[in-house]
Amino acid sequence: MTKKQRALNAVAILKKEYPEAICSLTAGNPFELLVAVRLSAQCTDARVNLVTPALFAKYRTLDDYAGAELADVEQLIKSCGFYHDKAKSIIGMAQMVRDEFGGTVPDTIEELVKLPGVGRKTANLIVGDVYGKESIVVDTHMIRIANRIGLVEVKEPVKIEMALKKLIPPEEGSDFCHRIVLFGRDTCSARKPKCDGCPMAENCKRVGVK
Repeated sequence: MTKKQRALNAVAILKKEYPEAICSLTAGNPFELLVAVRLSAQCTDARVNLVTPALFAKYRTLDDYAGAELADVEQLIKSCGFYHDKAKSIIGMAQMVRDEFGGTVPDTIEELVKLPGVGRKTANLIVGDVYGKESIVVDTHMIRIANRIGLVEVKEPVKIEMALKKLIPPEEGSDFCHRIVLFGRDTCSARKPKCDGCPMAENCKRVGVK
């Protein structure tokens, strides 16, 4: 199969396996999602979802976040790890969204990455989930699985993002990325992939490789 054929096959298989492709982070609005994604760096989504209810209950508006005391935010998000940098980012993001973007979370990757603590992975998730635009979120699951099923032969996130945008139909990109995460957690794990009975086995050039 060509890479394009592999990609389309992967889209079809994962769509069948995971018909409901949703973000596992809980948020009530675009800025809350931005905060949740920032907190998820080097932290599980499950842990983030335990932390955010209290955070979102205390800070309800951009002004609340922008004027927050660093120590107070740190205390609420401490169990997510790297809490000092994440707290600074959250406050800084709120100030920048309010002061430079008119109170609206930006809808382009180029503008989103200007926000403190926001990289291309976060920016892609926001433009895909919030604004329905073409996006490819490259996380550890995507890096691993895209290589295993022969879509790419590189590890650099930006190169993977650009390569996959040529292979995955734009309207499928956001959902495909969510499904890759689910598939990575269920089956194609880093250390002990469940190759026997894997729905992607026919699409994988490294069946059985741990």
